Amino acid sequence: TGTALGHLVDITPEGAMLISEHPLPADTAYRLRIELSSEEADKPFLEFDSRCLWCRPDVNPRFYNAGFQLLNLPPEDIAIIERIVEAYGFRDN
Repeated sequence: TGTALGHLVDITPEGAMLISEHPLPADTAYRLRIELSSEEADKPFLEFDSRCLWCRPDVNPRFYNAGFQLLNLPPEDIAIIERIVEAYGFRDN
């Protein structure tokens, strides 16, 4: 629908976590789209099928956290997600 579901909090080639202002129903299929910058990829966005596996209230009562399984990603999109994780991912060292 082009409606923003939430903001990306975490991503791997297997899954993603969003923070949303509204609860998202678990076990629901979604077609997600992530806007990209030119530093991340040579295309403007990733679009892929996913399934919401869980949704629970955030520590801030105004928000909800939702976990998604990413489905059927082509190798070139997996490579883009791996570059995003490398560039922006949290490092404990």
